[in-house]
Amino acid sequence: MPRPFLTARWKSLVLLNYRCPADLLHPLVPDGTELDHWHGVPLVSLVGFRFLDTKVGGFRIPGHRSFEEVNLRFYVRREADDGVQRGVVFIREFVPRSLVAAAARLLYNEPYQALPMDHTVALSETSGGSASYSWVHEGSAYSLAATVSGPAKPLTAGSEAEFITEHYWGYNKQRNGSTLEYRVAHPPWPVWECEEATYSSPPDSSLYGTGFAEVLDAQPVSAFLAVGSSIEVHVGTRLGTA
Repeated sequence: MPRPFLTARWKSLVLLNYRCPADLLHPLVPDGTELDHWHGVPLVSLVGFRFLDTKVGGFRIPGHRSFEEVNLRFYVRREADDGVQRGVVFIREFVPRSLVAAAARLLYNEPYQALPMDHTVALSETSGGSASYSWVHEGSAYSLAATVSGPAKPLTAGSEAEFITEHYWGYNKQRNGSTLEYRVAHPPWPVWECEEATYSSPPDSSLYGTGFAEVLDAQPVSAFLAVGSSIEVHVGTRLGTA
């Protein structure tokens, strides 16, 4: 495996999952992939987590090692030569570091934006706790939070938690219409099912657009909190090119 482009630790991942009309997602599906479903239902996930010990090309960037990220994503799959690759497509991604957002837009055409952000995490893998992430957009406050108890549990094969967390590829449309594919490597994450999970936004929020605002106004169909781990993001390749 080639040396990764980026390494880090992703920790305390809050994942709220919502039913989403397929018609809303189809225009965003990159060429060469198809919309993936959980038992026939397309899902979007609102995800908040801590980005820790970040290195780019093996080097630490001062002031950019640890920060929060919140993203909205959905799920796709691709029939590759060696089997099915399950991946994610990001609708919006927020971080508090302008350099991180600019580099992701330039190198991967990822929909990153830098916003003021914060977090509060008090979590033990053996006894649970809570994690919350907050951000501000155009003067309005948003937050994502979850509470869990007891020990985190290994993933169960075929479970919804496995479907949500076990996606090891990223896909996005490039400016010329092509598709960039990149691999994200990490071990399976122990998870909790959330006892309580909330997303708070101002009324009539335009942060994600009208269609997604309506999706996120509904109750999530599931919510998980994943322990996280070290991760590797590998250099992307264009589909259909050698």
